[in-house]
Amino acid sequence: MGLFDRLLKHEPAAVPPPTGVDVHPEADTLYAPVSGRVATMAEVPDPVFSGEVLGAGCAVWPDGDVIYAPASGKVSVTMGHAVGLITDDGIELLVHIGVDTVNLQGKGFTGFVKQGDAVSAGQALIRFDSDVIKEAGYEDCVVLAVSNTAEFADVAMIAQAGSTVSAGDAVVKITRK
Repeated sequence: MGLFDRLLKHEPAAVPPPTGVDVHPEADTLYAPVSGRVATMAEVPDPVFSGEVLGAGCAVWPDGDVIYAPASGKVSVTMGHAVGLITDDGIELLVHIGVDTVNLQGKGFTGFVKQGDAVSAGQALIRFDSDVIKEAGYEDCVVLAVSNTAEFADVAMIAQAGSTVSAGDAVVKITRK
């Protein structure tokens, strides 16, 4: 590759993350990762989530397209359609966009964080395209699961199932043993 080839090569512009949402974090409280209608885990059309195999929590049928950090912490894993966090106080979280969306192999998802990044509650993590998800025949519900549920006395929804929340609203409360 010559000098002019390098100069003329056009790299796609990085997509800047959207502005975060305002969250005033309280200890052991998790916040809605997206705006939409709150649902119990039992309502998620996937037996792994509805059976709480990956942990207790809640789901949100989104009316937004950006996933925000439900708590402050460190990114433990990113998978395009999902992100794992370990909060500053030891809660292990999985935010998963859609059902079977792993099959999209990243199509329709734009990540703004990488493994090891420190994030603040309300910080933008991923943008997703519901149309891409639905056109592929998948559901677009967003799951917020506490993967180390067994370490706590209780992981309880505090948002009313069926109610509408805005990203950053309190949705889950953790009770420690």
